[in-house]
Amino acid sequence: MQVFWQLRWYFHQQWRRYCGAIAILVIVALFELLPPRVIGWVVDGVVSGDMTSSELLGWLGGLAALWACVYFLRIIWRCWLFGAAYELGTVLRNRLYKHFSSHPPVFFERHKTGDLMARSTNDVNAVVMTAGEGVLTAADSLITGLTVLFIMTATISWELTVLALLPMPIMAIVVFFLGRQLHTRFSASQAAFSDLTDSAQESLNGVRMIRAFGLEQRQQRDFSAVVDQVGEKNMAVAQVDAKFDPVIQIAIGMSFFLSIAGGGYMVSQGQLTLGDLTAFTLYQGLMIWPMLALAWLFNILERGSAAWKRLQQLFDQQPEIVSGAQPLSLQQQPLSVAIEQFCWQGQNQPALANVHFELAAGKMLGLAGPIGSGKSTLLALLLRQQELQDGQIRYGDVPLREANLEHWRSRFAVVSQTPFLFSRSIADNIALGDPSASMSAIRAAAQAACIDSDIMQFPQGYDTLVGEKGITLSGGQKQRIAIARALLLEAEILVLDDALSAVDGKTEYQILQNLRGQDQRGQNAFRQNKESNSKPDRTVIVIAHRLTALEAADDILVLHQGQISEQGTHASLLQDNNWYAEMYRYQKLEQAIEGAE
Repeated sequence: MQVFWQLRWYFHQQWRRYCGAIAILVIVALFELLPPRVIGWVVDGVVSGDMTSSELLGWLGGLAALWACVYFLRIIWRCWLFGAAYELGTVLRNRLYKHFSSHPPVFFERHKTGDLMARSTNDVNAVVMTAGEGVLTAADSLITGLTVLFIMTATISWELTVLALLPMPIMAIVVFFLGRQLHTRFSASQAAFSDLTDSAQESLNGVRMIRAFGLEQRQQRDFSAVVDQVGEKNMAVAQVDAKFDPVIQIAIGMSFFLSIAGGGYMVSQGQLTLGDLTAFTLYQGLMIWPMLALAWLFNILERGSAAWKRLQQLFDQQPEIVSGAQPLSLQQQPLSVAIEQFCWQGQNQPALANVHFELAAGKMLGLAGPIGSGKSTLLALLLRQQELQDGQIRYGDVPLREANLEHWRSRFAVVSQTPFLFSRSIADNIALGDPSASMSAIRAAAQAACIDSDIMQFPQGYDTLVGEKGITLSGGQKQRIAIARALLLEAEILVLDDALSAVDGKTEYQILQNLRGQDQRGQNAFRQNKESNSKPDRTVIVIAHRLTALEAADDILVLHQGQISEQGTHASLLQDNNWYAEMYRYQKLEQAIEGAE
């Protein structure tokens, strides 16, 4: 019953539905007590010959009307009770989604996608069943069982009632131990289902790679092993489930045997009439459901308790990054970064150290450096996806720790190297952040991202469905659509995280020219469509391995092993003749060789 206590917050919210449904259940239970007693009177009247045909028809008509009333009352309480239970599923799934959205990326490193999906589906369904079927079986079995026992004891024979209840304690003990066993096995079954969901999700996401490497057979064997494991866990649950019904049936059979044997003896001794014994057996028939419901209740509660424990494990994990309350200025402010040291969780080697720089509003910052130098780490700290412990990042006069997190992140438009596209049309993907945008604004953003001509070559143009994760598009097309999506937002700070790696040099140059406003005609057309001529220039942060993307940057930081090894403009860094200049000349030579070939 502990799971009912854990769900008390929802029962309190829906107390009207639950109280109304239980009240009708009480009325139905009282109505169902009348037919056995009436049938007993009818039997005694027929046996004694005192009942006329009109009286018999009257009693039967009354019973038919009573059963019709019970039928409609059952419809009402089912709508109230199960309606409230199904709404719990909506509440829990919305709560889970909001909870997932509030966590930083490290949360999703700890929990696999398949596991989160399994908890959001199977576990939620088990809790919903507890709030519906569980409440029904608990209330109905308790109300019906107690009222029937009272009638049997008070109006017929308490001795016969005690005799009929002798098998019940044995049944209760066996059901209790089976319930404990079911809890353990159902928890293992749900965990195995999480593994199955995660395996299926990974296989479907990586189907291209699996086919490219010819791994279909090996992947099939691995997946079959996971499926077999899930089947074994479910079979273990089914084996416990299968033990409930025989125990209940044997207890019911023994109860009827004792009541008929003892009742027959009492009738022969004149202690009971035949009608009384008939009414008693009919009442005992009403006790079959509470006895069956007892086993079903234990089954539902143990499943719900195991599922709620898995959900509670997620809800108990509070976000590591908590939003501040201080609002941000409506005017663009400079960004001041002073990182003394930052280490990833579980690592002693700092990922960033002694990183200090200023980024003025409306300027372009370039970030370069070898792989693993700390560029993405710096971006994660700027977006406050990771918490900086030693140092401070300020937006104007406001430290990021004290700023409203939602307001801060809303000022960014980030385009990553591997952008995510939804299974919608191209227009919907570009207008993701601004669904009300006009088609002219969408096309203007696409033109600034140099993707409009590619889109218009598709048979359905901007209405073309891109497929799951943009599977029908090339890497360069996906990147440019993501850039158009970011441009449409006209966010204050645009971040290109190696977002031009899949486009050719000419297209890269054109996109950067558009971003910096050097192509006045295209930029002015874009701004007119967005009605934003009065807005100041956006701040741009470009992370790139191809250094030609950084030529127009106002300031360039070269990171090496988490520290700033070089800083300056493109021209000054070339004159310094260090890593940046060497890599730039190497890339230029590589382009020249490719062009010659």
